[in-house]
Amino acid sequence: MNTLASRFKRTGLFALSALFIVVAGCTVGPDYKQPDSTLTASYQNQTLLQQRVGDTPSPALDTWWTGFNDPELTRIVQRVLDQNLDLAKSFARVEQARAAAQQAGAIRMPQGSLDGKATRQRQSTESSQGQVGSAFPGYDRNQTLETLGVGASWEADLAGGLKRGEEAAIDEAQAAEASHIGVRISVASEAADAYFRIRGAQQRLAVAEDQVKTQNNLLDLIKDRMGSGLATNREQAQAEALVLQARATIPPLRTELATQLNRLDVLMGAQPGTYSQELTNSPQQYSVPTISDSQGPAELLRRRPDVIAAERKLAASNARIGAAISEYYPKVSLSGLLGFDTAHSGQLFSSAAFQPQAIIGLHWRLFDFGRVDAEVAQAKGANAEALAEYRQAMLKATEDVEDSIVTLVELESQRSEVDQEVTAHQTARDAAQDAYKGGAVSLVEVLDEDRQLLTSRDQLAQLHANDARAAVSTFRALGGGWPQAGKETTAKK
Repeated sequence: MNTLASRFKRTGLFALSALFIVVAGCTVGPDYKQPDSTLTASYQNQTLLQQRVGDTPSPALDTWWTGFNDPELTRIVQRVLDQNLDLAKSFARVEQARAAAQQAGAIRMPQGSLDGKATRQRQSTESSQGQVGSAFPGYDRNQTLETLGVGASWEADLAGGLKRGEEAAIDEAQAAEASHIGVRISVASEAADAYFRIRGAQQRLAVAEDQVKTQNNLLDLIKDRMGSGLATNREQAQAEALVLQARATIPPLRTELATQLNRLDVLMGAQPGTYSQELTNSPQQYSVPTISDSQGPAELLRRRPDVIAAERKLAASNARIGAAISEYYPKVSLSGLLGFDTAHSGQLFSSAAFQPQAIIGLHWRLFDFGRVDAEVAQAKGANAEALAEYRQAMLKATEDVEDSIVTLVELESQRSEVDQEVTAHQTARDAAQDAYKGGAVSLVEVLDEDRQLLTSRDQLAQLHANDARAAVSTFRALGGGWPQAGKETTAKK
């Protein structure tokens, strides 16, 4: 009884609220307010980025790939942005979301329709109508039924549920646009990463092939010395083993080169092998640019597409709460029809055939055993989940930037050290070979210097490519790669 009384009491309160809404035209549910940011003003590793000086000035974040001063890279990234199929798919999803938002807005507007029908029939005299009609003089079983009507209907959005639904659809469309921007950033970064891995493989292949040539020269020297009785079979075998060791490093590098070329072709929306020849014949020169530190963590809220998308989804979930709450209130619909209906051909537009209608409808979910309560609770739960996802996206964005900065700076420090190491090994190797020619040292020392030189040169070539890749990762983490003012999501695909 108490539960029933409480239900009637709440129904009465809703009735009063509904009357107020009809008069005031309110929109139920909470109005959206973007959560306050708790991010710090600067990154933890900001100092490291400030101390770093790249080979070229910092490029615009919108088109960061131009900062590497590599026309081939610029051409590839632009081709990817024009031809990538993942980008085409994401833009198709944007168009779907925009259409859904347009539909949600159209639902709030009146709807009109035109219906007409002409039916030619021979009526059965055994039917109820036929039995009655056939009793009258002049009855004709052959009949033509004509109907024509113009109708209009409109649902009065008393509680603003349809408005909240439109708001949610618009927010979700904006989230889809942000996700599309994220795909753009991703494919541009993936293309640059594949490009620098290709360049790294090419440089390491050149190092390996040069090492094979050097080892063959040493082997030829040993063979000459054997002819003079100054070298042994053991020394020749050691030199041949080092040649084979250098050759063994080449197949994995060729595999890496081929797979990255295929990856890049697919990113450009082409069959593997389409553009590989271009990269084989083009110069292998690029520079790693400086990266501006003027953008703090708060800027990620405007630049990172994943954060933008999460915030828009949060706004949509907030609007869904209002749409759910509106189910507590009555729904009123208005419709009208101006029509003509006749069973006599040629008399459709007569006053006798005129048949207007006016309808007012009311629907109110008074008793549903808590279904609306559950729908509101579900909407609030989805909103709480979206809020957590938004905060998580902000934290993940700052983590990406912090990790990228540390990786970039430390790789460049390692590269500097290895560069000096290569110079030292080259000097030591040349000195060892000269000493071997003069008989001052054994071949073992020359071979050992060769191995160390090969390792350090290969590491330096790999670090050079990884340094560029780390810069790409940093630009990506900062949300670079799309012009904010132009909203790249409007680009045609």
